[in-house]
Amino acid sequence: MHRKLACLILIGVCGVAFAQTSPKLRSLKVKMFPGAQALPVIAAASQRIFERHGLKVEVLFTANSQEQRDGLAAGKFQIAQAAVDNAVAMVELASKDVVIVSGGDSSMNELFVQPEVGSYADLKGHTLLVDAPNTAYALQLKKILLMNGLKEGADYKLNPIGGTTLRLRGMRENKEFKAAMLNPPFSIDAKAAGLKSMGRAVDLIGPYQANGSFVLRSWARANRDSLERYIAGLIEGTRWAVSPANKDAAVKILSERLKVTPEVATQTWEILSDPKVGLARDGRFDMEGFRNVLALRAEIEGTWGGKPPAPERYVDLSYYEGAMERLTR
Repeated sequence: MHRKLACLILIGVCGVAFAQTSPKLRSLKVKMFPGAQALPVIAAASQRIFERHGLKVEVLFTANSQEQRDGLAAGKFQIAQAAVDNAVAMVELASKDVVIVSGGDSSMNELFVQPEVGSYADLKGHTLLVDAPNTAYALQLKKILLMNGLKEGADYKLNPIGGTTLRLRGMRENKEFKAAMLNPPFSIDAKAAGLKSMGRAVDLIGPYQANGSFVLRSWARANRDSLERYIAGLIEGTRWAVSPANKDAAVKILSERLKVTPEVATQTWEILSDPKVGLARDGRFDMEGFRNVLALRAEIEGTWGGKPPAPERYVDLSYYEGAMERLTR
C-alpha cells in the first residue's frame, strides 16, 4: 500500500514538474500582403509548423507598404514579409535600422495593361497604378517603361492606390488606369478579366529579390533564438507549400484565405511550385537579385548619388544560417 502511494505521489510530482517545465509558446506577429507569396507563412501557422518550433505566430495582412513600414517601425509587430526593397526604403527614407533576414521569391510580377494598349507608347499621357511610388514594384514598373522611352512625370503619372488587390480592382473598375504590376493570384484574375500581360518582370529587367523577411535590427539582436525559430518554420512552411503531396491542402488554403475560386487557387499553386518562377527553394535569399534591387533604386530614384552600395549593408543572413542548422540537427 505504501509502495503504491509512493508511486502515485512520484507520478504526481513528475506530472507537476513536467507541466512547470513544459516550454510555453513564444508569441510573434508577422505582417504581410494577402497574396500567394503568403502561403509559406500561412501553411507554417495552419499546419502547426511554427508550434513545433516553439512559436505562436499571428499572421496579419496589410493594405499597403506604408502601413506595413510604419507598423514595423512602431513595434506593432515583429516581422514584416514583403518586397525587401521596402527594408531599403525604411533605412534610406525613414532612417530606421532594419535588416533583411531571408528571401522568398522574385515577385512573380507581370506588367498588365488594358486590352486596348498595343505598345508601351500607348501608355503615354495616362495614369498607372502602384502601391507606394518609391519602392519595389513601382521601381520595376518605372524601369520597364524607361527602357521603352517613357519617363515618370513627363510621359505618365502614378497613382499610389495600394496593394495588388487594389491595383487589380482599380484597373477593372476604371479603364483610365492603364497599367499595373500584378502577381498571383491577381494576375490570373487579370487575364480572365481581359487585361493583357506585357511580360514577366524578371524577363524584362533581370533577376530580382522580391518578397523576404525583414525586422528591426535591434529586435533581431535581442531575439536571435526566436527569429531563428521563425525562419526555420518559414523554411519548412515553404517546403510544405510546394510539395506535390500537399497540393490539395495548399490549394484549399489559397482558395479560403485569398477568397479565390479553386480553379484560380490551383493555377496559383502551379506557379508557386514552379522552381523557375515561383517560391525560392527554402526561402533562400537571391543576392544577385538584390544587387539588381539596389541598382534599380540607384538608377530610378537617384539614391546614393546613382551608385548602389554593398548589399551587406542591409542583409544579415546569419539568422537564416542558424535556422538551417536547427533543421539539420
